[in-house]
Amino acid sequence: MGRAPLDATDRMPSGGRRALVLGGGGSTGNAWLIGVLAGLAQAGAAVTDADLVIGTSAGSTAAAQIGGADPATLLAAILETSAGSPALPAAQAGPPTSLAASGPGSSRRPDGVVANHLERIDRIIAVAKDPADMRRRVGASALDLSSDVDPSPRWRATVAARLPSQDWPERATFITAVDARTGEPVVFDRHSGLDLADAVAASCSSGFAYSAGGNAYIDGGYRAGAENADLAAGCRCVLVLSPFGGRSRTPAEWGLNLAVQAAALRAGGSSVETVFPAADEEHLFGASAMNPALRPAAASAGYRQGLDMAEKLRKFWS
Repeated sequence: MGRAPLDATDRMPSGGRRALVLGGGGSTGNAWLIGVLAGLAQAGAAVTDADLVIGTSAGSTAAAQIGGADPATLLAAILETSAGSPALPAAQAGPPTSLAASGPGSSRRPDGVVANHLERIDRIIAVAKDPADMRRRVGASALDLSSDVDPSPRWRATVAARLPSQDWPERATFITAVDARTGEPVVFDRHSGLDLADAVAASCSSGFAYSAGGNAYIDGGYRAGAENADLAAGCRCVLVLSPFGGRSRTPAEWGLNLAVQAAALRAGGSSVETVFPAADEEHLFGASAMNPALRPAAASAGYRQGLDMAEKLRKFWS
């Protein structure tokens, strides 16, 4: 068994005044995140200059993407993937791009596959004693699913194709995962000894165990919820974009929902703002999160939200 890459949690940047937290949320969640960031930037409230970016699952893809391209370019790529998708005016959308469709699950997955996966995870959560036990059980299940054929090389190629750059961003970037064999949380950064594509592929591996560097990993959402906002402790301003609306499938007493983490951050002196999809857009997420046909609609919804909340967040972020 290979040695685990160095965990990044003790490498919080000394100038970490502002943290941008990008939560998990499947294919549509990734598109919504890019849309929000593009809308904010267009309205003069760019938040991608954060001292620390924390990405989980779909959010890890977004965190890597904004390290290599501006949000407007990424948004244009999403809107171009669907014939007849509403295009933003050129001055707002940025230059055309040939970037591949971004975000986890851009290959079509039947609804039944997603439902079966969620049912399997719900059964594990129901018998788990605590978060650590859940992580170990999910890891064991994922390793079992990968025992006959390891899909890691194909998954890595898919993830790498979504990234505008294969290099780690210059800004401090944390990408979350869980060690499938031990159930221990892992946080990757540019110093952890793992390529960016491998780190993102590990963070997005919700069904099987992703192999990299002699270890195997599962989705970062199993670490401490879909956002892992606790990693922003000590930052003055924390902006959390949560495609799943801060919800958790785990028992409330485990404290893995965003509300608990945000309260802890505020108690520690951080100012925290959370952004969720609008109520009338929730059909784009949840059980539909892995449907790539909904990505343009999710991105457009996020873009509108970014424009609408820009003034408020500009004051918060300054």
